[in-house]
Order: sequence, then C-alpha cells, then structure tokens
Amino acid sequence: MFEKGNDMALQIGDIAPDFEAETTEGKISFHKWLGNSWGVLFSHPKDFTPICTTELGFMANTKAEYDKRNAKILAVSIDSVDDHKKWAKDIGETQGTEPNYPIVGDTDLKVAKLYNMLQAGASGDVSKRTAVDNQTVRNVFLIDPDKKIRLILIYPMSVGRNFNEIVRALDALQLTSEYKIGTPANWRVEGASSDVVISAALSDADAEKQFPKGFKKLKSYLRMTPTPR
Repeated sequence: MFEKGNDMALQIGDIAPDFEAETTEGKISFHKWLGNSWGVLFSHPKDFTPICTTELGFMANTKAEYDKRNAKILAVSIDSVDDHKKWAKDIGETQGTEPNYPIVGDTDLKVAKLYNMLQAGASGDVSKRTAVDNQTVRNVFLIDPDKKIRLILIYPMSVGRNFNEIVRALDALQLTSEYKIGTPANWRVEGASSDVVISAALSDADAEKQFPKGFKKLKSYLRMTPTPR
C-alpha cells in the first residue's frame, strides 16, 4: 500500500495514496474501488456543517454528470459513518437528494493525514474536534484511472466549491489525456470558448494530420483548433 511521507505535500502527478476505510456503503480499498474509473475525492472538516451540507447535496443532484464521464465520487469527512448517515438525512431534506455515493468515516484522521490535509501530529477524539480544528480538510482531488493525481483544489470553510469548474476541469483532463492538446483560459467543451491549443510537441505537418478541421496559427507556439469530438 502506497503511503507518502507526511512531511511531503502531495503534488500533481503523484500516485494517490491508497487506503482502506469504512464508508456509508461498506468497507472499501480505495484503489480497488476506483478500478478503471476516474475519481473525485472531496473532503470535509465536520458533519452537520452548513457549507458542506450544500456541497454534498449538489454532488448528489449532479452525480449523473460524473457517471457519464466514468468518474466515481468519494467524500471524506472527519466523523463516524453513523454520523454521516444521520447527516445524510439532513442533506436530503434541505438539498433534495441524499448522498448517492460513499462517504468515508475518518475518525482516526488517517485519510486526512495521508492526503496531507492535517499535520501528522493531529490527534484527539473527533467528537471533540471542531470544524475549525479540521479547517484544512477542504480539498478536491481529481484522480485518473492510473491512480495519478491530476488536479488539486483547496477551499476555505467559508467558500462553497464551484462544482461546475470541477466538471469542466474533468472534461479538460480527459480530453488532454486522449489528444495532444491543452485547453486555454475559460475553455468549455461546447460553446464559443471551445477551441483548444495544439501541443508544441507537434509539427505543423503532424498537426494537419491529427486535426483535420485545421488550425489557426496565431504564433509559432500558439495554434488553435476546434475541440476534437
């Protein structure tokens, strides 16, 4: 089982640390559970907190978008599975849908520490740890089928996450994994901002072969082409 040292921050390109944990849907081994899917792991400092309640509800309401993209959702919160199940009822009541994906019970802080969201020395009865004690447990990790971390987002407790951006980034990561391209600022898979940037590693001749719709050469290093379908 892979474990990165707690004195080293996880970085894009690292293998996502594997772990076993109890969840609201039973015990999982993370890498095995992920299988050949992409993963969205998003963390929370405490159950029964207002911003996180809206976030877990939003993810439940939009899970079909991740299913279409072969991406599994896994939430982590610093409380017990029993508390998660009680919280799920509040989420369903206030947000319209209870979580339809597993939530890890991280009462020993193992996952939070493994993903460098809490210091290695963090300890104590989780029922007595406040959300402020765990305020750094507010990360999103996008993980590819090879178990590599492809994106890390970190939010403060007072700012709800933009899940539209997370889906947009997932689209971009999946597309750039398949084609030799990059996505420019504000790119979206459809619409006026849907052109992409051809990799500088491709010659013009190779670009013409790989992108039959053609491209606009704005600079020698900046060539735009419609998003491949």
